[in-house]
Amino acid sequence: MLSLTEVYKTYNHSEKAVSNLNLHVNAGEVFGFLGPNGAGKSTTIKLITGILPLDSGIIKINNINIEQAPLEAKKHLGYVADVAEFFLHFKGIEYLNFLRDIYKLPVEITENKIKETASRLNMVHALEGYIKNYSYGMKKKLFIIGSLLHDPKVWILDEPLNGLDPRSSYMIKELMKEHASQGNTVFFSTHMLAVAEEVCNRVGIIKQGEKLFEGTIEEIKLAMQKHHTSLENLFLELTDDNYNSY
Repeated sequence: MLSLTEVYKTYNHSEKAVSNLNLHVNAGEVFGFLGPNGAGKSTTIKLITGILPLDSGIIKINNINIEQAPLEAKKHLGYVADVAEFFLHFKGIEYLNFLRDIYKLPVEITENKIKETASRLNMVHALEGYIKNYSYGMKKKLFIIGSLLHDPKVWILDEPLNGLDPRSSYMIKELMKEHASQGNTVFFSTHMLAVAEEVCNRVGIIKQGEKLFEGTIEEIKLAMQKHHTSLENLFLELTDDNYNSY
């Protein structure tokens, strides 16, 4: 479970990044977080993961307050950043073994999980290479494998399908659905509307740090029918400067 209650974040004490954001994502859900560039999606994810401090509000990971008990909360959290340039001098398998040791996971179980997920993402042979030689998509897939090693209750992904080939994109969508089906929470940001429609149980739309819309796919489809529009047009209307309310 993931919850955000009256979350605020500003930059330089004046630039509003996130304003009065309230979200609740249940166990077993895939939640898509949509918005135009600069809407506050990545800032929200950095707040959820504890990378950025809150100005005010409460964020709970599996009912644990991220600010009051950050280490305990992060034990239940898996995170895939949009851009990740670290551990470049590690081999892929060395990075995954490093994560295994941090989480104190059993060697045999972890090895089997690495092999299974790497095989699905066509990364088995690449794990013996150095991360510095990986393409953007290979790095993304490696960090997805690593983020799942400890079977996180809350899996956070920032633009997870960027830079990926169609096969890898398909497999990651399947991994998200499978992880949620096991009683976990999946929260991901995207600008790909078709992906949200295909994968998500519910979505939220954010603009200039404020939530404009939240609902199930069924509720979105009703809104689309009411206004005789597509999901893409609905998104464009919601994020238009002249938008009022649906």
